[in-house]
Amino acid sequence: MTKIHKPNSTTMFKRAIDNMPLGVADSYRYWGEENTVFLSSMKGCTITDCDSQTFVDFRLAYGPIILGYRDERVDNEVINAITSVGTISGFSTGLDSDVVELVKSLCPNIDKMRFSNSGTEAVIGAVRTARGFTKRNKIVVVEGGFHGLHDEVMWKSDVDNWDVNAQEVPNIIPFGGGIPQSTREHQVSVPLNDSDAIDAVFAKHGNDIAAILIEPIMGNCGSIASTQEYMQKLRDICDANGSLLIMDEVKTGFRVAKGGAQSLYGIHADLTTYAKAIGNGYPVACFGGRADVMDTISFDKNGVTHGGTYTANMVALSAAKATLTVLKETDALETINLTGQAIQALLSRVFTKFGIEHCFAGPDAMFGVHFGPSVPQNYRDWKQTNSDLYTQFALNLIDNGVMLEPDSREPWFICEAHQTMDLKWLEQVAEKSMEAAINASDL
Repeated sequence: MTKIHKPNSTTMFKRAIDNMPLGVADSYRYWGEENTVFLSSMKGCTITDCDSQTFVDFRLAYGPIILGYRDERVDNEVINAITSVGTISGFSTGLDSDVVELVKSLCPNIDKMRFSNSGTEAVIGAVRTARGFTKRNKIVVVEGGFHGLHDEVMWKSDVDNWDVNAQEVPNIIPFGGGIPQSTREHQVSVPLNDSDAIDAVFAKHGNDIAAILIEPIMGNCGSIASTQEYMQKLRDICDANGSLLIMDEVKTGFRVAKGGAQSLYGIHADLTTYAKAIGNGYPVACFGGRADVMDTISFDKNGVTHGGTYTANMVALSAAKATLTVLKETDALETINLTGQAIQALLSRVFTKFGIEHCFAGPDAMFGVHFGPSVPQNYRDWKQTNSDLYTQFALNLIDNGVMLEPDSREPWFICEAHQTMDLKWLEQVAEKSMEAAINASDL
């Protein structure tokens, strides 16, 4: 990081390693003994660590921060809910329908909805509901998509270790230990934007395919996006086969447009998952869709069960209501998109100055940067980009006060508060960081 000597961070890590595996509460927060980040405060588009280093943040906790850290429009509504109503009761309040109706006003793909606490829980609920409705088992997933941390979707194409010249397709491997082989039984993986692969899967398994589960814009794969034709293909084949289309909009929902990615494509899912930006950083998620599908959730003998102690708590719902109201009634998303465009333009000037072939993928609010001549069309194409150079560039940015994930599979997330940042400073930092990255690659 920026400072070589970080006494408070070192002390924090030594304490944490005695209390938590890897010294962190979430495995993805571990950046090594020297560089794991411990924060002291967050505000707007900046974060400050425990050694008083401040960074302009494009990681935004993997995307939940859509307005900015500690946005008073949201926080004040949460405080008001806590002091006037409470936090949790195990019963319902009018806030439940307030939030659902806000979502429905923005997303015509939603007739009915249920709440959860995380994107993982939302996906579990949607998949279970799809199976309950169709009375089928198999779920088709797309390579490079990420659908949470539950066993059945914690199988991935090993593109990192894929030998393009020797292997026809990447191996499918678990994320790690503790994932039973049996959890692969009802999951089928296909490459993005490959209609032939979809046809083959449905020809082989069609009578047992409950749903296709897809991130239309892949938030863990450099914002590589489905083509319009591919999304229509998925919609048509699901309709023809009696399968459901589940769009995982945990990252794109209420970020890339008021109606999410589905409003960009003009194609609606049968079930949709939302989380992250819906609450500007508060832990709230949901899934919903067609009324006839959602009504499978019932107390009937064959009905789908859904619940959770902390589901639809007052903190989460008041944050969601406030955030969605701001997004609906203001030009926040337009501001975010314009800021994202300006940042891409300055990055492009820097890359061009150093002769780096580059392209941007995805929407302005969560764009991916790929060093190569063309936008990747799927996860396997990402393998052809110069991800090593990107990682060095990103690490140099961090050293110079710009926080992001040092992996080109993670997009740059933009929030409304980024409109206040100094773009000239960012361009200077990017130029300095790229020059250092190129010099390091020449050694």
